[in-house]
Amino acid sequence: MRYADAGVDISVADAAKKRIAAMARGTFRPGVLAPIGAFGSLFQLDRKRWRDPVLVASCDGVGTKLKVASMAGNHSGVGADILNHCVDDILTQGAEPLFFLDYIAMGKLDPQAIEQVIAGMSRAAKQAGCALIGGETAEMPDLYAPGEYDLAGFIVGAVERKKILDPKNVRPGDVLLALASSGLHTNGYSLARKLVFGVERLAPDSYVQEIGGPIGAELLKPHRAYWPLLKAILARGWVTTLAHITGGGVTGNLPRALPKNVQAVIELGSWPVLPIFRYLARVGQIERDELLRTFNLGVGMILVVPAKYAARVQAELKRRREKCYVIGRIEKAKRGNSRVVYSGALPA
Repeated sequence: MRYADAGVDISVADAAKKRIAAMARGTFRPGVLAPIGAFGSLFQLDRKRWRDPVLVASCDGVGTKLKVASMAGNHSGVGADILNHCVDDILTQGAEPLFFLDYIAMGKLDPQAIEQVIAGMSRAAKQAGCALIGGETAEMPDLYAPGEYDLAGFIVGAVERKKILDPKNVRPGDVLLALASSGLHTNGYSLARKLVFGVERLAPDSYVQEIGGPIGAELLKPHRAYWPLLKAILARGWVTTLAHITGGGVTGNLPRALPKNVQAVIELGSWPVLPIFRYLARVGQIERDELLRTFNLGVGMILVVPAKYAARVQAELKRRREKCYVIGRIEKAKRGNSRVVYSGALPA
């Protein structure tokens, strides 16, 4: 017998990896020392540029959004999703993305799907200035159902020690500014899929009047990366901390960027809730608090900014044609632990 008789075709994998390597080389930045294909990836930090660097690392996955990609036969967006999600995670500590590695596992290798994933990942890497320097493509028969796969990413960035964004510097009176998400990003898909494909029994190409387009395209909108938008603002020291709004929504993620002696007061209705969230809320009859701890509701990143810098941050974002919303403020906590307090109501 041959390995291929057990479901693993080495020749197909080798051909796909060569095409992946070609796309990855287009993302290289100064510091990359080894070509794709070595057992280990090499990256040298420029010590002339960095005085007292701290490395910041993160690992994440795309979750069940991959099932939507498989249903729609469109995999390029999830490649951008995983890279941008990881970029945003290390951004919360002020880190510049340096390099990224991916992990893709399938039951039977689908070269077309893999190339779509890496193509989207490579485009996102170029936009973020992040080098795609290695990874793993695994073919594992019997572990994944036909057409299914898993995708994970690993990122390393750097920040000067004195510029690390630290929650302990948050003070009562700081302003909360929100940057818009593009949609669900990479969280809440288990519930969204149940509502869309289970309760409503729609197909990815089904047109939904409330969102003005096919539901599959809406659900596959890529996760935004905020580093290119915020790097100049962070360099000026105008931001105290950042909260990446992922699984757990604003309720679960904003406290991670706060010390224990403060609370965040959020004014509901101060930002536009995207139509996809209003649609899901209607279909599932989802209560307000459940919405706020499940979906990002149109907020991808929250900036905690000292009041004296708020106008400058808003002006810089406006200059970059990026809308931001004043959604609340920091107050002294009435109880010991940091938390989010909501006032007002979500727009209908």
